[in-house]
Amino acid sequence: MQKYRTIKKLSNNAFLNLYEMEAVADSGREFKYYFVSRNDTPKLKLKTKEIKSEGMVIYPVLKEDPSKIVLIRQYRYPLDDYLYELPAGLIDGEETAEQAAIREMKEETGLMLELYNGGSQSFRRPFFMGAGFTDECSSTVFGFASGEISGQFLEETETIQVVVADKTEVRRILAQERVSVRGAFLLMNFLKADKEAPFAFLDETD
Repeated sequence: MQKYRTIKKLSNNAFLNLYEMEAVADSGREFKYYFVSRNDTPKLKLKTKEIKSEGMVIYPVLKEDPSKIVLIRQYRYPLDDYLYELPAGLIDGEETAEQAAIREMKEETGLMLELYNGGSQSFRRPFFMGAGFTDECSSTVFGFASGEISGQFLEETETIQVVVADKTEVRRILAQERVSVRGAFLLMNFLKADKEAPFAFLDETD
């Protein structure tokens, strides 16, 4: 059952736009519903029914010491404050999530990302971010980070501090700091990870 009549695009931004929907309640009552999308009208997921990632988040453990993970502390304009996150970004054009991850890791931290491809692919598929207000999907890319931390590749609108954290610091961050929800869930996995097998949680078990 299609529960909307019409959709109207209300903004014209390069990265994210507001849409107004003439929605229909189960009772038949019509009402206005608003959501945002990174897609143009013909490519909205309610039209295409695709499950496709617009972005990805990176789970990067330190190659020289897998008992540590690379985080970022980034200024976010809607909060007017800093937020602890994992490195992340949008997928450009025909990039794969993995290609975007390598590029974004370099841009945000200066570090190189060596992909980890083991474990279940089901944990790398696109998942929806917050379907109450957006149709955006995101994938997770796992790997080892190495090299020298640098901010020379940041865009002028990005204010990012790179944090290399052990489990003690991650516990403190989760208990005391502002943290993105997808970062928080991935950090919960990190707390249970063994540095000898840092991606073992990707192996499916019965």
